[in-house]
Amino acid sequence: MSESESPPAKRQRTDDTEVMRSDIWKADGSVVLQAGNTQFRVHWSVLAENSSVFSDMQGLPQPSDQPTVEGCSIVELSDDPDDIKFLLKALYIPSFHCQDKLPFPVVRAFVKIGRKYEFKYLYDSAVKRLMTEFPTTLKEYDAFRAAWQTMEGYPGLTRDIASLANENKLLTVLPAAYYSLSMHTASKLLTQIQRRDSTMVASLPTIDLCRCAVGREEAFKTQFQPGFTLGWIRKWDFADLCLDSMQCQASRQALLVYCMDNYLRANLITPQWPVLKRFQFCQNCLKMIHDSIVAGRKKGWEQLPLLFDLPPWNELKNGD
Repeated sequence: MSESESPPAKRQRTDDTEVMRSDIWKADGSVVLQAGNTQFRVHWSVLAENSSVFSDMQGLPQPSDQPTVEGCSIVELSDDPDDIKFLLKALYIPSFHCQDKLPFPVVRAFVKIGRKYEFKYLYDSAVKRLMTEFPTTLKEYDAFRAAWQTMEGYPGLTRDIASLANENKLLTVLPAAYYSLSMHTASKLLTQIQRRDSTMVASLPTIDLCRCAVGREEAFKTQFQPGFTLGWIRKWDFADLCLDSMQCQASRQALLVYCMDNYLRANLITPQWPVLKRFQFCQNCLKMIHDSIVAGRKKGWEQLPLLFDLPPWNELKNGD
């Protein structure tokens, strides 16, 4: 669809409210969306093709006294103008939402507006980005744990994602997101984080904070239980195959002290390989420790949602 040049933004009066014309203003548009004091002139056909809500809305009879702008009906929305702007940019400029990494406010807009007005494609694409960062399998978690893959990172992003997921019932995102947060100390969880734009701080809503605090405690206790990641430290079952029992027992004791001094946080599914290099275990014990950690991480992942008072993995769903 061709797009003529947008006229410069200008102000007009509607019911004594000062209104700003956005830079998304299609000269041949057939409807004006108004969010806050910002108006966007777009096409009913574009909205209706992508949203079942707008498709239904298009067919409703319009009151004869409804205010118009340049002959176009005005549809007032209760949403943030920036969210509507991101939505419309995605509809008119496909490359906008196909970028490898998007700013979080854009992803948030796709989730909120996509869910509210049933822009299914944009909603699904945003949820996919969130699930890439905080997946539902241990294999995917290990593959993408090192860096942000689909969003531009900033301090506090994990908190913002957890809040967004909880507000919009994206339950599959929450276990890994909560676990990531629970790896921090309790004091850090309670501290607000300044975002890079210095205009806002990222903090956790009460429900997310409570789940992280309780889950952190549960994960810390669980990781030392038999069969879990660090359970082998408490119950040493490798004596029969050990090549140097005195050395390995001493290393085990030293590692236990190290964990208690440095791991007063959740490490239920975190690999422990770098730490093991600090201690002198024989090759046989080292292999059995490795196998125990691998099995323990899998078991820990299976239990992860339950630690944060969520349903098990196979019952977690997204949406209402």
